[in-house]
Amino acid sequence: MKKLLLTREKYLSAGVHIGMTSKTSDMKRFIYKVRPNGMAVLNVGLLDRRIAYAASMIAPKKSILIVSKKDNCNDAVTKFAETTGSRAIIGRFMPGSLTNPTFGNFFEPEIVIVTDPFMDKQVIREAIQMRIPIIGFAGTYNETSYLDLVLPCNNKGKKSMALILWLLAKLVAEKRGQSFSATPEDFGYAE
Repeated sequence: MKKLLLTREKYLSAGVHIGMTSKTSDMKRFIYKVRPNGMAVLNVGLLDRRIAYAASMIAPKKSILIVSKKDNCNDAVTKFAETTGSRAIIGRFMPGSLTNPTFGNFFEPEIVIVTDPFMDKQVIREAIQMRIPIIGFAGTYNETSYLDLVLPCNNKGKKSMALILWLLAKLVAEKRGQSFSATPEDFGYAE
């Protein structure tokens, strides 16, 4: 068995494995098991491998956009952008940001990261139109057909998203040969 990037206990204590009772067909392949109460449990080993792959996709890129309409991700997304040199859009994504060069905040990223494919559907639409690869954090309730890489996790949990974005930023820094001193707590992770 391959060694995980973090201990299984660390992932589980952050709740990254917690799914919902609603499960889409897109997300079935990422579900480890379904509890008797109907709650899905996501496969932590699969998430771990995909985080490493996502870091490999992100590290060589100079122009990265991370988007989150969810309040629970604000701290983590802001810190991720700061530590990786990415651009963050928190809250409402203005239509035309990726497709209209005359728009004041027009941006041409090489890769887009979304924290919830349902909430961030406008940026996904525009990224598809502009043929920009999309990495998405997805819970069991998400549709993922337009994502190039799915990171199956509890994208509703603040602690979960803080830990995953911290780990992703750390791996990106390592792949770039940069120092990284931020802690999960800097990303909003609280015990």
